[in-house]
Amino acid sequence: MYVIPAIDMLDGKVVRLRQGRYDEVTVYADDPAEQLKVWHEQGAPIVHVVDLAGARDGSGNRAAWARLGATGIPFQIGGGIRTREAAEAVIAAGAARVVLGTAAVWDPELTGTIVGAVGADRVVAAVDVREGKATGAGWLDDGRDLGAVMADLTAAGVVRALVTGIATDGTLAGPDLALLGETLAMAPDLAVIASGGVGSLEDIAAVARLDVEAAIVGRALYDNRFTYREAAAACEPV
Repeated sequence: MYVIPAIDMLDGKVVRLRQGRYDEVTVYADDPAEQLKVWHEQGAPIVHVVDLAGARDGSGNRAAWARLGATGIPFQIGGGIRTREAAEAVIAAGAARVVLGTAAVWDPELTGTIVGAVGADRVVAAVDVREGKATGAGWLDDGRDLGAVMADLTAAGVVRALVTGIATDGTLAGPDLALLGETLAMAPDLAVIASGGVGSLEDIAAVARLDVEAAIVGRALYDNRFTYREAAAACEPV
């Protein structure tokens, strides 16, 4: 397992939301591209970027994609990428992977089309879960049954899913290990990236004991609970 640091962008700044609430915003830095360089310099193999305005409104920030791509640093990005053309554009701008949220949950046909267009290894399906349902639209919709979504993603040719427990996201209260285990059982052929709730090195070690590919860490790094290098070391078997 490896650790992926997160950058959430809103109004041109690096922020974190608590449980996806746009009225509970903490600003951590002024320039997402510069923050991308920080995580790269500390050893991150890839950085997870979310365009929060795009996730909420469905409009991708192409100027931001270009600024991030100009760094030459590997990143995956989601937020408002809901068409094949947008997915191809973000890859062309320099992203290593495109993260599909609303499309992954609600439009498996489109998801399959995007997988075919950019390649399965360049697509991450974001499965954000609240009370057993996967949600899209910036977590503002009612969601779909998690099992149905996972089955549709597998059928669409998706090979990597980013699984977030909404109730734990941004809380530092610990990851939803039960949700991760459930998702792994539902779709054993998918590589799972765990997200949400990591607040300690012990949390990272607990996730590493599951059969997941990676874990995304955001607020704990920005709050200096530990360094990226310490987080990476916590993934190693004792």
